[in-house]
Amino acid sequence: MPLAALQPALAAGPALSDTPIPMATEEELPPRTAPLIEIGPAFLGAGNLPEGFELPTGAVWNPAFWVFGSYRTALDYFDRDGSGSSDATAEWTNRLDLFGNLQLSGTERVLIGVSPLRHDGRFSGYAFESPSGSGFDNALNLRLTTLFFEGEIAEIFPDLDARQSGVFDLGFSVGRQPLFFQEGIMINDTTDALALTRETIIVPGLSVDTRVTALWGWGDVNREDNREDDKAQLFGLFAESDVGSSTVQLDAAYVASDADGLNLGAASTQRLTLFGKTIDSSFRINQSWALDQESEKVSTGTLLFAELNMTPSHTDNVLYANGFLGIDDFTSASRGETVGGPLGQAGLLFANVGLGRYDAPLNNRAGHVVGGALGYQLFFNDERTQLIFELGGRLGTDSSSPSEAALGSRFQQAIGDRFVVRVDGFVSAKEDGIPGFGARTEFVTQF
Repeated sequence: MPLAALQPALAAGPALSDTPIPMATEEELPPRTAPLIEIGPAFLGAGNLPEGFELPTGAVWNPAFWVFGSYRTALDYFDRDGSGSSDATAEWTNRLDLFGNLQLSGTERVLIGVSPLRHDGRFSGYAFESPSGSGFDNALNLRLTTLFFEGEIAEIFPDLDARQSGVFDLGFSVGRQPLFFQEGIMINDTTDALALTRETIIVPGLSVDTRVTALWGWGDVNREDNREDDKAQLFGLFAESDVGSSTVQLDAAYVASDADGLNLGAASTQRLTLFGKTIDSSFRINQSWALDQESEKVSTGTLLFAELNMTPSHTDNVLYANGFLGIDDFTSASRGETVGGPLGQAGLLFANVGLGRYDAPLNNRAGHVVGGALGYQLFFNDERTQLIFELGGRLGTDSSSPSEAALGSRFQQAIGDRFVVRVDGFVSAKEDGIPGFGARTEFVTQF
């Protein structure tokens, strides 16, 4: 372009102001929602931090202790097998999760947690109707559900690498900790484990950021049947890498027990452009092998899984479609007591709510099945109100796998900074025509 053509634009000045904008004062910042207890520097607080103290290793720690958690209480009715069936449940149920976070530095912390109203998949409350009768259910206990320390070797021992070569840039965590790999398809559990992680590995010509984690789990390993296998040990190697415009995952897990199992998983997550629309997508393939005899703990099979979602034009809403194909009888390496089966990621109708006897409206096991879910999520009131409608179904490809379909919805409303009201409902039908339905109202307090 000739210089003369640029003169009007140059005369108008730069498009961006060169006047610095002052930092917001503490009074100008929005009020924060503090945790239940704060000792030491405030969580997301403003102002200067204390000096802290120096360890003999050279690390500087500035301790803070925060207590936070959530309380969930719900009334629900669930009957997947038809009105008035012997499996119907009506209940009031409760869950309390409390955590204490001892923050030592930006990279080191100790997290401890208890769930005193929950034990072995049971929840404290009252059953008005259930297969085991009516009455109070007392699941009170003080068992530690979480207790781990995590940090980075180079931050704890900064003098080990005076040249900053990065050889000691190893993250680690040890203790009872949540594990979540392949979006919960391969592993979704809380396990006593030791993990070592190397981040920001550069592979010339392939990836500018790769993370590799090696894992050993020695206790609290639950299997595909959501029950603890006290003989099981979990070994895993998990890699995630940014390759081009995709994030690629390659994962492997081996469970050593009297029912050994091997799991491999691969995934690619990216944004696609289709007909001028941006679509977030994720494609996964997971394989399990029973190295001994097949059982409820472990079987051999393949699970193909795809997730697509987009934001329709002129809205802040989300349209999503998820699909899956289970070949033979795929099983996860490790699944917690309250998370159900590996298809929980497929949608609202396949997911366990993790509270009480209210099960997933559609069977979420992955053996001999093809299916999916189509849903639309609407946001209102600056996203403080949400409404989801979802249609889902599964078609069994073997006589052992049920075929069923369901229509469900969820309404969710935030109240203030700490409270959420959630209302769920569904209707379903099996291939034999037996209807099912359920509804629940939940009140969540976050502190």
